[in-house]
This record gives sequence, C-alpha cells and structure tokens, in this order.
Amino acid sequence: MYKVQRAIIMAAGIGKRMFPVTLNTPKPLVKVHGVRMIDTIIQGLRMNGIKEIIVVVGYLKEQFQVLEQEYSEVKLIENPYYASCNNISSLYVAREYIDDVMIIDGDQIINNPQILLPEFEKSGYNCVWIEKETREWLLTVEDHIIKGCSRTGGKKGWQLFSISRWTKADGEKLKRHLEYEFEEKGNTQIYWDDIALFCYPEEYQLEIRKMEQNDVIEIDALSDLAEIDESYQIYLKVGGQ
Repeated sequence: MYKVQRAIIMAAGIGKRMFPVTLNTPKPLVKVHGVRMIDTIIQGLRMNGIKEIIVVVGYLKEQFQVLEQEYSEVKLIENPYYASCNNISSLYVAREYIDDVMIIDGDQIINNPQILLPEFEKSGYNCVWIEKETREWLLTVEDHIIKGCSRTGGKKGWQLFSISRWTKADGEKLKRHLEYEFEEKGNTQIYWDDIALFCYPEEYQLEIRKMEQNDVIEIDALSDLAEIDESYQIYLKVGGQ
C-alpha cells in the first residue's frame, strides 16, 4: 500500500472554451455558486491529510498568489510554456515532484472528498462507469487494470477523470518519459496523460479507482458552467448560444 505525499494541481491553461468568463479570471479561480473551483480541490486534499500542494500556473498567474496567502500547504510553480504548449508542459515543469503524488486538473469541482483518499495500491486514474455514449476518454479495463484508451469515447466503459496517483517508481519513469518527449522529441502539443496511456503503455500497469457520477464535476466549456450555475446563462445568451 502506497500513500500520496503531495499533490500537483494543473492550473496554467487559458480556458478559451469558457470565454468570456475566463478573459479576466483563470479557469480554476472561476466561482461556481460562490466557491472557486480550485478551493474544492485544495480543501479536499487538506481533509485527506495531504500537506504539500503544488499549483502549476501560467495564464493570469498573479491571481493565484492569493492561494499561498490563504493556504499554508500551497506552493506556486510557473509554467512559462503555457501559451504555446499543451499541458505536457505543466507536468514537465513540476516533474521533480512526481513521487507518491496525486495529479489533478484545476478545472474540477470535488463534491466528495473521499475520492481524494491518499492510500493506493497501484498508480492509476479515478474513473466512472458510463453506460451511455460519451465523447470523453474511455478506458478498456480487465481486472481493474487499464488495457487501452479511446480518445473518441464510446459507451459502456470507464470514463477517465483527471485525478491520478503515481508511485515513486512510476513517477521516476514518468519524469524520464516527460523529459524525453518534451526536450528531445519536441513533443509539446500532447496531453501529459498521453505518456503512459499512448506513448509508453507497455511500461506502466495502471489501475482504475472507481467513483460515482456526481463525486466530481469537470467543467470543460461555458455551457457546462452555465448548466451547473444558472448565473452564467447570461453569457450564453449574449453569445447567441
């Protein structure tokens, strides 16, 4: 049994799919029913005894400084590549912290802190079983072990969520692969998740960690935000959506 010692929150992106809300506010700092999305993550981590929280920032980075004032556990790291590279760059700049770590996207709302429990047996992803058709990444699983991943979705499968845990040994491999892909191959436009799921799947044995549908909510676009918090409906009307 392993135990998460720290967390990395990915919060550097521009969030173009949520314009105009994110024109002046970074996506993780957008409030849903009066609470910033990233607060639900940080508070959930704190409730589970995770004392070191690395937040990777880029777009409107100055606005995140308040987190260091409000939470003693938080440390900010800047991603200087955020505007030109995909999120592989965010994990690349935080690669020294990939050691018994939880990696989480900052544009999620954690409704059930139990999904952030620090104890784990194998590296892997939090997932939800999906019956209906989805366009989200869908995993093929045998005996709790990930055997494949569809980028285009499907139905009757395990939907991958951006909450994952990595042992020290797997973290060392992930760090090495990140450096090779980003530095040597110049592969800057992929998701960091591509490393283990598509680039080097034979070198990792990842498990799934089951969740319920409402345990976490991912906010991908303005329509998702407006569906959850009706106060943002005005932006859809203005944009003609």
